This record gives sequence, C-alpha cells and structure tokens, in this order.
Amino acid sequence: MSLLLLVILIIFSFCNNYYANATLADKMNQDSLPYVNDNRLQVQTVFKGIEQPTNMAFVGPDDILLLEKGSGKVKRILNGSILGQPLIDIAVATERERGMLGIAIKNNTQNDTTNTYVFLYFTESQKPIDALDNCPPPEPYYCEQEKEPLGNRLYRYELVYNNLINPKILLELSPGSGPNHNGGVIVLGPDGYLYTAVGDLLSYYDQESITKAQNIKNAKDPDGRGGILRVTQDGDTVKHGIIGDSDPLDKYYAYGIRNSYGIDFDPVTGYLWDTENGHSYGDEINLVRPGFNSGWNKVQGIWTETNQHTKAEKTEIEQLVDFDGKGTYSPPEFTWNKTVGPTALKFLDTEKLGQEYKNDIFVGDVNNGNIYHFDLNKDRTELVLTGKLSDKVANSSAEIDESDIVF
Repeated sequence: MSLLLLVILIIFSFCNNYYANATLADKMNQDSLPYVNDNRLQVQTVFKGIEQPTNMAFVGPDDILLLEKGSGKVKRILNGSILGQPLIDIAVATERERGMLGIAIKNNTQNDTTNTYVFLYFTESQKPIDALDNCPPPEPYYCEQEKEPLGNRLYRYELVYNNLINPKILLELSPGSGPNHNGGVIVLGPDGYLYTAVGDLLSYYDQESITKAQNIKNAKDPDGRGGILRVTQDGDTVKHGIIGDSDPLDKYYAYGIRNSYGIDFDPVTGYLWDTENGHSYGDEINLVRPGFNSGWNKVQGIWTETNQHTKAEKTEIEQLVDFDGKGTYSPPEFTWNKTVGPTALKFLDTEKLGQEYKNDIFVGDVNNGNIYHFDLNKDRTELVLTGKLSDKVANSSAEIDESDIVF
C-alpha cells in the first residue's frame, strides 16, 4: 500500500502550490479522503500538517522522508508521527516552481552495516533562511526579493541518525530565465545511476539562452536544461555520453522536454517512462529510450507547437535536432489534448493491491486530482488503450470519463 500512498501524496502536493480544481466534488470534498473507483481498496490517512509538500521517499516501511517546497525542510515521518526537528533546513528560492523539489534514497548494505544516501534536487538560494526574519507575513519563505536563486542543484547527503550530513554536489544547473519549469524529480535506475528531469526553465522566452536541447538548430549547445540527465551516485558522467561527449551534453539521457514531474523505470523491462507537461495542451506520457527527443519546442503532444490542430508531419519531425543521428524523436504513448497537469508516474511493483495492478503504470494530475491507471502491452512498449482512446489521444474530458483509466 505504501507505493500507492506515495503516488497519492505527490498528486495532491502540487495542489498547494497552484490551484486544485473541484472536478471531483461529486465524489469527495476537502475534508474527505480521495475516492477510489475500485471499491475493494481503501485510502488511509498517514499524516496531516505538511506545508507545501512536493515529494517523498521511503527509507523503509513506515519511514518516510518528505519535502516542503517553500521552507526547504526535509521532514521524517516514522510510524505516522513526525519528528520534532527537520533532518535538514536548506535555503531555497521559492518563486512559482522553484524550491525543494526532488528526493531519492539509496540504502547500501555491506558487512551488516547500512549506509543511506539521500539525493535532493532544489533551487538553491543566495541567502540563508535566518536572513528572512523581517519578511512580511504569512511566512518568511514568501519573501522572494530576499531569495535570488543560485541555480538548481542536485546534492547527495548521508542520513546519520536524524540528520543529513556530508553534502556532495552532483549537478550545478542554471536557474534559467524564469521561475517555472524546474522539474526536479529524481529516480535511481536499475543500473544504479541517478536520473533527473530538468525542465527548460522558460528558455524559449529568452532567445539568448535557448539551446539545441529545445530543438533550435542554430542555438548554443545544451547547458543541462530541457532533458533527463544521468549521472553516477558521485556525480560523474556515465561512460560515454549518449548524444555527445562534452560536459554537460554527455549527461543527457533525453532532451526536448518542456517540463516533467514524473519519471520511473519499468521493473520488468528496465525501460524508462516519463510524463511531460504541455504548454496549454498536449500533456504526454512517453517511453524514454536512450537519446529520446520529446520534440519541444517544435512538437507538443502529436501537434506542431504553432498550431494545436495541425499534426506534426514527417518533414517537420526531420527538422528536429538529432545531434548527428544520436538523438531520436518518437511520439507520445499517450496525449491529453486539454492539459491536466500530469505529476508523478510510478510503476506499482507489488501485487499487494491485487495481481491486476502489479507492474502497471499509475500517473497523477494536479488539475483534476486524478490517478490514471494503465496496463501495458505484451512487449511493455505501449499502453493498452481501447475505444475512443485507441488513437492514444484523450481529445476531451468526456473520453476520459467514458474510459476506465481513472483509478
């Protein structure tokens, strides 16, 4: 049950940062638990009282580390109770989508001793939290003018007792042109490497900062934005780069990504999948092969970015940046025409909720508060979609309502 709770919490966490549409008002209200269509399952409240939660990870059963976007704190919940002090309190910039954003955990056991690494992705601030005491209410961390970002950072810490110590910086990335599209989700691959989704940080509004990672052929080389980056647990490049050998191009596993809050590996095949947030349409679920080009900012969903109603033609696809044939575009495995704001994507690698859900994909959204459930085909390279969704596109909310994909 813990993995499903992980998905549920991530889905609703972003509602605190933006807007939670009351589209499920007929089934639930603010004080009730989420509604599950499968009446054999129940949702259990584990803990209440976190401010702006963005992500969480399990150290072990009933042992959760949880992030607060605005405060920069990492809190620990043990057996349903929260520790009195955070494990760490980091100065983070918090405007819009900046803040404490991503976490992954690795327990390393050797000679009966367990060493726990905690990986954090956040927008580091120039000023410490203590310097913000004079900020206006309601809370100090809303005082944006005092917290100019240094950039997005990926750190590794060691969990010792109830403290995160020995920080090691693994990635240093630009804060970008604006406060949105920071991405930040982290996942440990079956190969032991770290995969981090980084949005384009609004670079398409700033022609001087846009790069080839956004499919602009005459732009400068990628600088770490607009893709999924891969590094070792020490922050080193993994062997030879997939689409290039220079730093940071050698760290790109995928590119052409506008923004993503969800990546996870299929426990059966080891394939990587992601969610991608569209501009005002064209949210996506993708199978992410090495060198995957998601098409942004020339293609969103199955359409050209300049016209939502015009399907991208072969000649337009051929004009995307391919890094001398090392990068390859492929269309989404599922697209929402009207944006739903997809968040977490998780494979449920257990049969505790029933054999019919084992190793299936679950995806959350922020606009509606939905969890979507997808089966995969025999080769696990496509989603099993029927009826009006068999074209891999949800053209309307009615098509979603008529399907059985809302969990």
